[in-house]
Amino acid sequence: MASIEIVLVMLLALVASGYLVRMLPFALPLPLMQIALGALIAALGGRSVQLEPDVFFLLFLPPLLFLDGWRIPKEGLFGDRGLILQLAFGLVLFTVLGAGFLIHWMIPAMPLPVAFALAAIISPTDPVAVSAIAARVPIPKRLMHILEGESLFNDASGLVCFRFAVAAALTGGFSLVSASLTFLWVALAGAAVGVGVTWGASLAQRWLSRRFGEESGSSILVSLLIPFGAYLLAEHLHASGILAAVAAGVSMSFVELSGRALATTRVHRAVVWDTLQFALNGLVFVLLGEQLPGIVRDAYIALKESGRHSPWWLLLYVLAINLALALLRLLWVWTTMHWNLFRSRRRGEKVERPPWRLVIATSLAGVRGAVTLAGVLTLPLTLPQGAPFPARNLAIFLAAAVILVSLIAASIGLPYLLEGLQIPEEPSERREIELARREAAAKAIAAIEQAQHTLAEKNPADADLYTNAASRVMSSYQRRLGGGKSGGDIHAEELRKADAAEIALRLAALQAERQEIFRLARQRRISDETARRLVREIDLLEERYR
Repeated sequence: MASIEIVLVMLLALVASGYLVRMLPFALPLPLMQIALGALIAALGGRSVQLEPDVFFLLFLPPLLFLDGWRIPKEGLFGDRGLILQLAFGLVLFTVLGAGFLIHWMIPAMPLPVAFALAAIISPTDPVAVSAIAARVPIPKRLMHILEGESLFNDASGLVCFRFAVAAALTGGFSLVSASLTFLWVALAGAAVGVGVTWGASLAQRWLSRRFGEESGSSILVSLLIPFGAYLLAEHLHASGILAAVAAGVSMSFVELSGRALATTRVHRAVVWDTLQFALNGLVFVLLGEQLPGIVRDAYIALKESGRHSPWWLLLYVLAINLALALLRLLWVWTTMHWNLFRSRRRGEKVERPPWRLVIATSLAGVRGAVTLAGVLTLPLTLPQGAPFPARNLAIFLAAAVILVSLIAASIGLPYLLEGLQIPEEPSERREIELARREAAAKAIAAIEQAQHTLAEKNPADADLYTNAASRVMSSYQRRLGGGKSGGDIHAEELRKADAAEIALRLAALQAERQEIFRLARQRRISDETARRLVREIDLLEERYR
């Protein structure tokens, strides 16, 4: 019963955090407010929540990563795939080696495999925290897409490196060939499982809907279960459950382009997923704050056992590790950007050198979050021989401190770096929206005319009424195409019939609009992000008319 009460209190703190951030006279990132409220709960409650790392991992990460993969713009993901992969895989390995050796050198009591494990788990970034920090600053859209894509894949690469490092710490051995083969299996099998679960669930649901009808609640529940199913199946096959959840989300965005889901389902599902995302992301930071007092206490005990008796050593370790992470990221970002510019110029492409503030912002935006906290808590308690796992509490403290310091540094630095930064406009999105609206309007007018004729054939006596209603409905679409007609007047006694006819015509037009937008997205003439935005507008209109 006490656990349920603590969860309810945390949910209340989550609700309060949003209001408190708005009430403050200065800008404070929402994650920092949630961490502070979590620490307050720990101080007032007197005891800490006992986290089961595997349960925490399963409950929080699959749905969050699935949703990130589902909603990330695929054009940006595939367009910048080279830079994203360089950051997601190359930077992770660079960070593990550089930070791992530094941590072992600073803290001799922490064995090298444990230092590598700590470096691996603090390498993945969290775009949700960056979004919260940059909510009041115009962050470049392309930069945000790169950070989102990086976080999707560096979660998997960081956790795989973490798993290898922990295995080396437990067994005392490491094989590069075995690790490479394991990595290939973990990555490829995890991605395949994610794609397979999404497509399998979608095909089964489509077959059931065709035979027995579709219920909105069931479809929403299936979408909630897919990431957990992909994660558990991949873990059962000793593949990457994290990558399976990501791949399932990316596949879900392509499944959506079929346009077979009901408008009601899409609208309600978006609300459910938005609420779940807000709750899970917030609870991660509230839990971090709630665990902080115990983490600091255990870290100080571990510090004294290693021969360091001053608590200032903890602060020195934290500052040194965060500085090393920032410099490693800056060096990698600067090098890869210039390498990509060099390659583009060799191909004869005209490219502009990015502003130095943008390069530093990309480096500073490497904020750590949920994956780091969840991963470090899975460190084993003991070695196979029964001895305590070396420096476990100290590693957990350092990982938690990296999350805090990276959040604070980004919340202070990003607004100054991005404010007033002149970023070239991205005209492609505007052109895509205009193209989609024009093409959809043309299809909608054709559908209205067809529906008008069908209704008139069924009720010849009301043909004039249908003509007037069709004229009114088509006028808004004709304005998109540069034309326009004014609808005729209708007698008061015919208003009810006219309204019903107009609704039927509008629904037919909206259906045609939606199908045309899906077609344009399938043909890659517009991005899936643009399609999702326009389809949501149409779904909301359809809900209103129904």
